Amino acid sequence: MKRRPLLKLAGATLAAGLLSTAAMAQEVTLKLHQFLPAQANVPKLVLDVWADNVEEASGGRIKVDRFPSMQLGGRPPELMDQAVDGVADIVWTVVGYTPGRFPRTEVFELPFMMTDARAASRAYWQMFEKHMKDTEFAGIKILGTWVHGPGMFHTNKEVVVPDDLQGMKIRGGSRTVNTLLEKVGATPVGMPVPAVPEGLSKGVIDGTTIPWEVTTALKVPELVENHTEFEGVALYTLTFVLAMNQEKYDSLPDDLKAVIDSQSGEEFSVFAGGTQADADGPARQIAEDLGNNIVTVSGADLDAWKAAVQPIYDEWVADMNSKGIDGQALIDEARALIDEYDG
Repeated sequence: MKRRPLLKLAGATLAAGLLSTAAMAQEVTLKLHQFLPAQANVPKLVLDVWADNVEEASGGRIKVDRFPSMQLGGRPPELMDQAVDGVADIVWTVVGYTPGRFPRTEVFELPFMMTDARAASRAYWQMFEKHMKDTEFAGIKILGTWVHGPGMFHTNKEVVVPDDLQGMKIRGGSRTVNTLLEKVGATPVGMPVPAVPEGLSKGVIDGTTIPWEVTTALKVPELVENHTEFEGVALYTLTFVLAMNQEKYDSLPDDLKAVIDSQSGEEFSVFAGGTQADADGPARQIAEDLGNNIVTVSGADLDAWKAAVQPIYDEWVADMNSKGIDGQALIDEARALIDEYDG
């Protein structure tokens, strides 16, 4: 008769111990917020991989809850401030959604600067650490910096030379891209990438600038039949960051900070940029299978495009200089690093 209370006590102690162990096993839950559907390439092939690796490396002590398609509220241009303010613990975002706020990143978005996404992403991380970490990104824990594969046109009529864009309304993804569109006679329309399908279907825009890999989730090859790419070089690229709330990072114990750091940084950035670029091929194949018109600009036609956008470099350097930033030095450094790592 006396054993029953003891057994109950032992059972209660065991249950409490198990609950305590479970609580210790998952010490931190991080909210990861971004603007694309969960099945899109970046969430599926990059962000989920990063989050899964963090969870595994932490032995289950970190759990990363993923919130696609702005499920935590707000609009894509607000993502960076959500990381700063702690609305989300981690965000993935397009840097150009906040024009002029992170000016040094724009060096990689200049026309025909990027030749290889892996090389440019490595260069971006190195220049981030050298020039941006303690300046425009001060107070934000940056986990990764990368670019996508070659940016290009997807339009409702064929585009071969700059004059073909005269009067067309084209969605641009950043301040630099919008300037490019103005130089070639198009009317730039600013909108986050999730709004592109509706914009195309309703005729709000005549085309969009995005890399091939994004077209899959947005069904762009079903909405327009013309695609214009550029031989050996990108018309443009966009810069991305995976950013974490600094206070949240600082609140972690040292061993969990080390887990986050081990899955982030330069090699992760190269992986992310390369993974996005690798997804271009399968997406391009979808347009081919649909019988769409794919133009590859080369030779004299490519020279015409480069000449049309050359003034952007001079204007950007002048703009950077007005901010106390040596724009030409950034261009020279970015080119040298990309050339060093390309291939």
